[in-house]
Amino acid sequence: MIVTKGKMAGGLAMIALIAAGTGASAQTQMRSPQKAARTSIAAARARADRIVAKMTREEKILLVHGLFPTMAAGKSKEELIPSAGHIDGIPRLGVPLVRESDASLGVANQVEQRVGDVATALPSGLATAASFDPAIARAGGAMIGAEARDKRFNVLLAGGVNLTRDPWNGRNFEYLGEDPLLAGTLGGAHIAGVQSNRIVSTIKHYVLNAQETGRNILDARIGEAALRMSDLLAFQIAIEQGRPGSVMCAYNKINGDWACENRYLLTDVLKRDWGYHGWVMSDWGAVHSTVKAANAGLDQESGQELDKAIYFAEPLAEAVAKGEVPEARLNDMVARYLTGLIETGAYDAPMPTQAVTPDYAAHAEVAQRAAEAGIVLLKNDGNLLPIARTAKRIVVIGGNADVGVLSGGGSSQVRSVGGAPVEIPLAYGGSSSFARITYHASSPLAALRKALPGVEIEWQDGRNLNATVAAAKKADMAIFFATQWTTEADDVPDLRLPNQQDALIAAIAAAQPHTVAVMETGGPVLMPWIAKVPAVVQAWYPGQRGGEALAAILTGQVDPSGRLPITFPADASQPPRPRPVGLDKLSEVEAAAAANPAATPAPTLQSFPVDYVEGADVGYRWYEKKGLKPLFPFGHGLSYTSFAYRNPIVTGGKTVRVTVDIVNTGQRAGSDVPQIYVARDGSGDPMRLAAFQRVTLKPGETRRITLIAEPRLLADYDTALPGWRIQGGAYRVAVAHDATDRAMVSTTRIDAQTMKP
Repeated sequence: MIVTKGKMAGGLAMIALIAAGTGASAQTQMRSPQKAARTSIAAARARADRIVAKMTREEKILLVHGLFPTMAAGKSKEELIPSAGHIDGIPRLGVPLVRESDASLGVANQVEQRVGDVATALPSGLATAASFDPAIARAGGAMIGAEARDKRFNVLLAGGVNLTRDPWNGRNFEYLGEDPLLAGTLGGAHIAGVQSNRIVSTIKHYVLNAQETGRNILDARIGEAALRMSDLLAFQIAIEQGRPGSVMCAYNKINGDWACENRYLLTDVLKRDWGYHGWVMSDWGAVHSTVKAANAGLDQESGQELDKAIYFAEPLAEAVAKGEVPEARLNDMVARYLTGLIETGAYDAPMPTQAVTPDYAAHAEVAQRAAEAGIVLLKNDGNLLPIARTAKRIVVIGGNADVGVLSGGGSSQVRSVGGAPVEIPLAYGGSSSFARITYHASSPLAALRKALPGVEIEWQDGRNLNATVAAAKKADMAIFFATQWTTEADDVPDLRLPNQQDALIAAIAAAQPHTVAVMETGGPVLMPWIAKVPAVVQAWYPGQRGGEALAAILTGQVDPSGRLPITFPADASQPPRPRPVGLDKLSEVEAAAAANPAATPAPTLQSFPVDYVEGADVGYRWYEKKGLKPLFPFGHGLSYTSFAYRNPIVTGGKTVRVTVDIVNTGQRAGSDVPQIYVARDGSGDPMRLAAFQRVTLKPGETRRITLIAEPRLLADYDTALPGWRIQGGAYRVAVAHDATDRAMVSTTRIDAQTMKP
């Protein structure tokens, strides 16, 4: 889908599709493109090889390292646009110039390198994941890809699918939650949407970039089978569905080797086992060698100015001349780069010579629909929400809700249409050089006043405790906007709301029994006041139309339909690690340096281990394995209507197939997300999400759906095979509202079988 000024080709149809819900299962959508893709990939590689055969070695070297434009003035023959990356073209052979932008939530412009340039800001990745809807993810990707092309970028550094292993990870908000099927399916849909504009999307950060504390020096340790069944499975599914032109390797080490020179991951898994044909680019500042990295499978050094040396320029040419890196390997590096460009269409789709103004109005609708689909109603005692017409006096408190909604920090930061009403620079920390605490100009207060004419809505910023409590006491309802800013390059030190907000919420709830807490956070937070607050809404970072989306949910114009893509712990002792590993080992200065390649001084600690003791049992599986009761489970989410599951038929064989009636038993239309969880009977293993589908129903409507389990979720990875092995026998199957729901469990028999890695 290409967006041009005044027209959004297919965009309104996509919005209508989102509103109606998806008809096919996510797993069916995941598998469908692959057979058709093989010929086009083969043809793309053959064409790439013909182009490479005409190149000089100097021209080949030119294409395997890229500039960081903000630090590379005067180093290119082409126009440098301040952004993430730049690779010159080869005009005599028709090889295009490549311009790369940070991406996942929109075309990024973190600290306004491009003065005055704005873009549409999607809600956070966790909000998109909470929709459980590939159509939402694809529409968001198509929208930001269209804006990227209009702004003359042809590679987006999007597609983040790192699993949430720790709730305090500062970058959780960018990603798609803790489950490999959910993250892979929605990540693939987002990538496919981006690339529908004939530009490249990456998938990142390959792999186990699961914390920001010391991300440049930590060594992530995990067994091969566990890695295959968790984070690698998320990447594998996303690559199968989205076919990204490029894979971005991570900063950290994995089992002793840097991600960008890890032969097992880059060559053995990605290129051999998965048959990946595109190119592997480094993260910015993630390259540590020439010969080892090139021979391990790294194809391109990105943002070279952030590395300690430029490894893939003259040093690579010398290594090829000496035979340390075979000429055939250099040819393959270049051919993979060209294949990714050709197969996605970026090679043959010239960028505009001048920037084009996108259709921002239509794009804002995409962002709002995504926010509405991803907002999760966590608690609603006494049906306090939607806001009753009897509430004539409401007080809105805190979170800068009078001017906007919070966004996450780092390379994904979008300078959104409408500007930044609040923007606070940082004085310290790993992200201080490229992040600011930034709000989007979408006021929940203004949107509520517009949605509730005739209702008196007072504003309190929450800084004066006595005035805030007094206003809450005399109102019919209090709505508190809680905020937790998180960012790339810094983990949060704990899971409490910052700045004494917990105490303020408790004081408000004591004065006003009709209190609603709206959580604008980067992920899970502790809620010590939960028993006293009847309604809690998880808004995530809701994007540039977040105020309007929240008003629609709170007032009942839109039924809440989000489901948690991540477990909310009841206390900090429940996750596998109670705080960021490395905080005890790194000083504040060292932690900042170890999270930011551009920071100085360099950390004195060269490396430290992070042992992922949970293995493949990430998130909700850890809780089930350890018998822990979370505050809110994965998959949880309430509605203003109600749903029942009836008449299930569960069959086995090659995989699990569940046919079941989904019934809207309430008085209004709404969307539900039936989920199926599986485990081998008697194994003692926690159940795994194996299929899901978002369904939209009118009041009283019944729809019979079929959910087919992803076979790899029935299997274990067998390193001796090697490959996936399903043990034959009886399997338990739960048709569930969330990861803890066991009200409808059946047993079926599955055939023994094996599958390739």
